[in-house]
Formats: sequence, structure tokens, C-alpha cells
Amino acid sequence: MPASSLPALTLETARLRLRPYEAADAAAFFAVLDQSRARLQSSFPDRLRAVPTLAAAAGQMALFAQDWRTGRFYVFGIWHRESDAYLGDICIMPQRGDQAEIGYYLAEAAEGQGYAREALGAIVQFGFEQIRAGRLLIRCFADNERAQQVALAHGFQLLAKEEPERPWFRFSFWDSEPLKPAILHFTRTK
Repeated sequence: MPASSLPALTLETARLRLRPYEAADAAAFFAVLDQSRARLQSSFPDRLRAVPTLAAAAGQMALFAQDWRTGRFYVFGIWHRESDAYLGDICIMPQRGDQAEIGYYLAEAAEGQGYAREALGAIVQFGFEQIRAGRLLIRCFADNERAQQVALAHGFQLLAKEEPERPWFRFSFWDSEPLKPAILHFTRTK
């Protein structure tokens, strides 16, 4: 995959517009994250830590733009084409070799309407054609059946299951955090 950056571009599907974030998007971006903290905590802890406030969201927009320019990370906001409502985001990160990893989340109100499938279809095409990845990866928790179905609908296949870390010693049952579910790895090759 090329180390150079790609020009900022907008991807359109039947109902969605996927585009790099702009500074003016900070409030909508923050609102979805802030309203979804409990729901997204286990899957997107780094994103939530990076955006604790609206001011931090504005800074995150600048970091996304920098990541895009360097080719490190490509983050797209997801908007509904007709209403221009912000629905969530989807990103793709080039990795070693010719692999790129995809991650996405939606506002709770946008779930269950096929938007994730639609957005993933556009990002799969972007990954293979623009980034020139030979293999795409999606990781999700074993108990996230919706995410699994989205991956399978786009030809991803279950590759591996990553078992949760088990502490070898617990001081007390009350001090221990519950184990997170296993993580599934889905891949698709070009």
C-alpha cells in the first residue's frame, strides 16, 4: 500500500454521504459520542478518551485531517444524503503488508436501518481501489451479532477468535472487572 496520502474525497451510496470531517462537524461528532459513551466504551475506548469535551472534538477533527494527509488513517463521517443528519463514522487504517483494518459505529438511533452495511460497502471499495489493500480486517466482539452480520454480508469470513485476557490471580471477586467477550476477526481479500 502506498505510504503517501490520498486526496480528500466523498463517497456516496444510495442513502449516505461519507466524507472526511471538517472543523464545522465537531458539534455533531461530539454529540453522538457523548450520547453513546456507555454503549461504545468497550469497542472504542481510545476515541472516547480522545474526545471528552466539545473542545477536544474540534482538536480531533484537526488530527483526523493530519492523519488523512499522511496516509496513516482515513476517517469518514457518515451523513444521511437527504436529511444531512450525522449518523456516525467509519474509518480504515492501512497496516503492515497489504492489510487495512476497518472500524465503524453509528448513533443508536441510526442502528438497524442498514446504514452500516451501506457504509461498509463503500469503504471496502475504497480500501481495495484507493488504498490498494489486498486484505481487509474487521474485529468485533463475539456478542455483537449485528456487526458480524454486516461483515458477512460483504463477503468477510471469520478468520480467528481472540479469547479475552484472563487475570491469573484475583484479589477479590468484587474488585475484578468482568471479562469482555472474545473478539472475532473477519477478513476479506481482494
